[in-house]
Amino acid sequence: MIALFISLILAHLIGDFLLQPQSWVTHKNKHKQKSKYLYLHIAIHTVALLLTLQFDRRYWLGFLIIIVSHFGIDLTKLHLQNKKNKRFLFGLDQLAHLVVIALVVDLYEPYLSNFTSYNYSSILLFACCFIGLSSMSSIVMKTVISKWNIENKKDTNDSLEHAGSYIGILERLFVFLFVVLNFWEGIGFLLAAKSIFRFGDLSRAKDRKLTEYVLIGTLISFGIAMLIGLIFNYLITQL
Repeated sequence: MIALFISLILAHLIGDFLLQPQSWVTHKNKHKQKSKYLYLHIAIHTVALLLTLQFDRRYWLGFLIIIVSHFGIDLTKLHLQNKKNKRFLFGLDQLAHLVVIALVVDLYEPYLSNFTSYNYSSILLFACCFIGLSSMSSIVMKTVISKWNIENKKDTNDSLEHAGSYIGILERLFVFLFVVLNFWEGIGFLLAAKSIFRFGDLSRAKDRKLTEYVLIGTLISFGIAMLIGLIFNYLITQL
């Protein structure tokens, strides 16, 4: 199953990203089904699939499903796309391709037939940790540090919308990964990197309260991620 999935994903990456210049994308957006690059794009996908599948005749049906669906998905995207929904449709387009690939893999190697080999408890544990590192941690941190209410004093005009929340989630995921891999040095490197990037803002602000606010938030974020990582390592050995 894994080998087939990797083969199909590799073909997709080659066709959609490696061998598709921006000039092709621009031409397709302008001319849609009349663009020669749309058909050249599909041809590249065809060759990539044949190579990654090693011309194995067993996969002819899956091959046809992927090629036909890829053309249909791309053509639909070209007709629906505009400046407002461009990013949304890009994500939806890639998701649709991945769903088709997953269905093709299931066609040859059904997931349910291998379900008994999965450790269901481990999957649930990882899901709990992921939610804990993202939604739960964000709410906990906002609750803990909201007593200082310093955000109203900061100039947020130059800040990306929700950037702080996304950065916090990503840094906790990295810390969690480092703990699970027993790579504690990585946490030190991550903390040092964040300190370097933050130093300029804090030095320009010359605000001791802001510095303390950022430090408390960072330590709480790292502490939660380390705690969840340690709990995960302990529980995974008990399953």
